[in-house]
Amino acid sequence: MNILLITLDQFRADCLSAAGHPIVKTPNLDRLCAEGVRLARHYSQGAPCSPGRASLYTGTYQLNHRVVANGTPLDRRLDNVAKAARRAGYAPTLFGYTDQAADPRDITDPHDPRLKSWEGVLPGFEVGLNFTTHDPGVFVRWLRDLGHEVPDDYEGVVGGEPSRPAEHSLAAFQTDVLLDWIVRQDGPWFAHLSHLRPHPPYGAAGRFATMYDPADMPPPIAPADERHRLHDGLMRGALGAPTDPAAMAHLKAQYFGMVSEVDHQLGRVWAALEASGQWDDTFIIVTADHGEQLGDHGLIQKAGFFEESYAILGIVRDPHRPKAHGSVVGRFTENVDILPTLCEAMGLPTPAQCDGVPLTPFLEGEAPPWWRTAAHWEFDWRVGNIPKGEHPWPWDRRLERQSLEALRTEDAAYVQFADGAALAFDLAADPTWRTALDDPGRVLAMAQAMLAWRAQHSDRTLTGLLIEDGVVGRWPD
Repeated sequence: MNILLITLDQFRADCLSAAGHPIVKTPNLDRLCAEGVRLARHYSQGAPCSPGRASLYTGTYQLNHRVVANGTPLDRRLDNVAKAARRAGYAPTLFGYTDQAADPRDITDPHDPRLKSWEGVLPGFEVGLNFTTHDPGVFVRWLRDLGHEVPDDYEGVVGGEPSRPAEHSLAAFQTDVLLDWIVRQDGPWFAHLSHLRPHPPYGAAGRFATMYDPADMPPPIAPADERHRLHDGLMRGALGAPTDPAAMAHLKAQYFGMVSEVDHQLGRVWAALEASGQWDDTFIIVTADHGEQLGDHGLIQKAGFFEESYAILGIVRDPHRPKAHGSVVGRFTENVDILPTLCEAMGLPTPAQCDGVPLTPFLEGEAPPWWRTAAHWEFDWRVGNIPKGEHPWPWDRRLERQSLEALRTEDAAYVQFADGAALAFDLAADPTWRTALDDPGRVLAMAQAMLAWRAQHSDRTLTGLLIEDGVVGRWPD
């Protein structure tokens, strides 16, 4: 069986017409929902890209993988989706990027280019196409061969997409390379298509730039009058949303255009798989590394604690399990479940490190009673907050106080800050995260649930073993 893992960068959960969005058109993702399983409450475990992807690729929470920023090295000890695919006999191949910085303990040359960019390739992947913002040259050369005059820099070349035909977009280029590769395969394959879009810059490709009228855009959720200082700080910085309503409406229309354009490119993939007879033998997962604030709470892009940055797209199609096709899972699922799910699809045991569990019961049409009752995510903002030389180790631990953990249940949300502060929101009364939960008993219960969550997900790599008459399981049969 073929395996196709697709990530769409910065794709928030509600920007899907199958999920009831009144404006956005996503016919090809809708088709996958109809012929697979839609995860209606699916969450990323971190932001920005590297932390979110570390959880996706390793099946571990940030409290265990400790990738807290773009550039934090991924610990070499961690298993990942590409290594697992190799154990299953595949040659996993990347088309796009994985945004994982190399472990510097494995690098002896101080001039090694991997020490100069956090946009490294996840260990275990072969490279069919490596696109990075650090070096977009492969896309630049393709455009120039098509006759376009384009700059060398990422913002310039990708930001110019509205002025070029949609067929000459980055998403089209990535899709072309993947489809050319699939044609050349003579056995089961594993591909990771990692699309940049709908990530900024906010400019859709070609005809998709005018697909949505800014006048039709719904207004974003306004920020609350009383705000945590992190929220205020994000609003004052580069992640603050445009305050001009017309500018915000234009941004949102372009984002929706990018969503529809990448959906169009996925339609090309579905068509190619059908034409080659591989559609019914290809296991497909589509998700995102994190969400997009899209103006809500006065913010854009991804950061902080609000759910818009973490509630993401989730679709799984197992062609060999048709019983659940067309179903919608309303339970809380997380990106840490992706690696266990792929391992089970490939006939492998779930690695001991994994915090997530296989989604297989839902693919069988079952709803396990023991499933989690909350979603969890983390955010760290230690980067650049304390001047160099002012945090001597080990006495000064201020950096460790600049992080948060969030727990979101059916009707409430709890945010614990590492400096001891906390927020709680009553989502039953107000789903926009602007009304405080004023029931001390419920707040205490959520704080206790978060403590339990941390205790239950401490690193378990070796905890299940005993050095006793050889390495045996702690609870042998």
